[in-house]
Amino acid sequence: MTTSRQDRRVVAAVYVGLVLTGIATIAPHADRASTHLLADHIRAGYPAYSQARVDSAVTTYLLLLSVVGALGIVAWLGTAWAVRAGKQWARPAATVMFVLGASVALAGLLTKDTSGDTGLPPALGWAGTAPCLAGAVALALLWRRPRTA
Repeated sequence: MTTSRQDRRVVAAVYVGLVLTGIATIAPHADRASTHLLADHIRAGYPAYSQARVDSAVTTYLLLLSVVGALGIVAWLGTAWAVRAGKQWARPAATVMFVLGASVALAGLLTKDTSGDTGLPPALGWAGTAPCLAGAVALALLWRRPRTA
């Protein structure tokens, strides 16, 4: 049970990260239904692709980003539970989750595909990094709080 003000701040930062992860997970689906940034990005990188091939690539990205988002949501919920429950392993587990999440986000933002351009359009790549800000705040607060007995 959350007893300290510091724990409540950590959990609040975790919930902000959870919301940002949800938004980052939904954003590519909203893009597919509206602006088509991902499809246009793939089409620009691979002008010889047919529309069916572009659609297939978009679907593959959506599946991949949805799985990553779902895993992120599970990690945020697990972290919130561990902090509220006062688990001793909450700090190292949250640190590992942050490193994994930041690594995946940076890979999505910076990794270039065979066209020479990044795999994701910059707007979606940056959206994937937004939860990392909340993660950094949560970690800073988590490591600053006194250890529970």
